[in-house]
Amino acid sequence: MSIARQGRQPIWQQIADELRAQVVDGTFSAGEQLPTEVELTERYGVARNTIRQAMTALVNEGLVVPRPPRGYFVRDRRPMFYRPQAEFREQPASPEMDRFLMEHSTEGRSPRQTIDVAIEAPPAEVRKRLNLAPDELVVVRKRTRYLDDEPFHTNDSYYRLNLVKDTEIMRPEDVARGVNQVLSEIGYPQTRALDEIYIRMPTPDEARRLDLPPGTPIACHICTGLTDEGVPVRVVVNVLPGDRHVIVYERTKSNNGSDEDR
Repeated sequence: MSIARQGRQPIWQQIADELRAQVVDGTFSAGEQLPTEVELTERYGVARNTIRQAMTALVNEGLVVPRPPRGYFVRDRRPMFYRPQAEFREQPASPEMDRFLMEHSTEGRSPRQTIDVAIEAPPAEVRKRLNLAPDELVVVRKRTRYLDDEPFHTNDSYYRLNLVKDTEIMRPEDVARGVNQVLSEIGYPQTRALDEIYIRMPTPDEARRLDLPPGTPIACHICTGLTDEGVPVRVVVNVLPGDRHVIVYERTKSNNGSDEDR
């Protein structure tokens, strides 16, 4: 069959729209191979380059993945439920697993993470939130977290160097008892957190770390941890690809009638 031009919409875009609708309505299920470029060329009566433009659009949207030389497959999209309010939940008892690893292992998925620790000058957004002097350095714990070997998000935690330099926060491994416990022991317990969520396009470094296809937006969750006195003790920058996450907040009504987030 051929596809008719509709107004000024390019033919490749009309083809992409039709195939997208078939992915969304389940005509093509997760993991299923789409018709080949040759088959689609014959179906729509267009040049092969037109089909490639349509498929490139669907790849950039995160709906399909190319697997040369076999063709294009519907992406198995299993988003991670990201819960910012999980910050103050009890830490897992196992020293080999932090909260991320524990939660997603129970879902039948294969989680892992890499942890790198460095001493560096912080980004401006971190320096401002930690109230640092112009020449003050930080310790940053950079994590990239994976589910089923796909990078799902980055989690970079920044601390004042002079505050945590003699603690296990400096080690490139998971802190089994939780950094909140470590901060409490050195006299700076984190009891409050200010959450900010920004929606934007990724930086080149973020796209590299998360292996993002072109056109993928991200949510940037910046969490500033504070003591009761309002002293900032850490800043955590989480970068969440928009095609891999659902951000979840649970709200309950307190006794005084106001809403509380959990």
